[in-house]
Amino acid sequence: MRIWFSDEAHFWLNGYVNKQNCLIWSEANPNVYVETPLHPEKLTVWCALWARGTMGPYFFKNDEGHNVTVNGDRYRAMITNFFIPELNNHDVQELWFQQNGATCHTARATIDLLKDTFGDCLISRFRPVKGPPKSCDLTPLDYFLWNYVKSLVYADKPQTLDHLEDNIHRVIDDIRPQMLEKVI
Repeated sequence: MRIWFSDEAHFWLNGYVNKQNCLIWSEANPNVYVETPLHPEKLTVWCALWARGTMGPYFFKNDEGHNVTVNGDRYRAMITNFFIPELNNHDVQELWFQQNGATCHTARATIDLLKDTFGDCLISRFRPVKGPPKSCDLTPLDYFLWNYVKSLVYADKPQTLDHLEDNIHRVIDDIRPQMLEKVI
């Protein structure tokens, strides 16, 4: 069985990485803080991977090319205009598709669109095969890909969103099947 795992992540231009699940013990003063802008510039990126490769990254942008976050219409547009055409390189009859339970992923219109392509080979909320909720240890994008990519894309301190986008493309494009076979 071949499973395409999928997810989105935010990449902030200021290099912020959400480490809410990390505890760091330190002898340094815990009251020291770093001010950050309330709404720093960011990219919202979708990617899918399986044991033999990646698909993406896909950057969510509006019709004018400005970066936007994900909603149901944008997610379905990505599925229709990017993901499904890319699947033409694969035997869809033998593929499963996994997505998390985000509202834009599980809207009726989204599920109907994915059912047309994957039938019952869809792992998602409100489907016969449900993925466990909030299980970041079971999704390779959460336990591997996003941390790996973020550990590399900020190395040269990108100053523009275009530079950050180029770095994300480069890092994801450099991921080889040998690495993914060890991860999945």
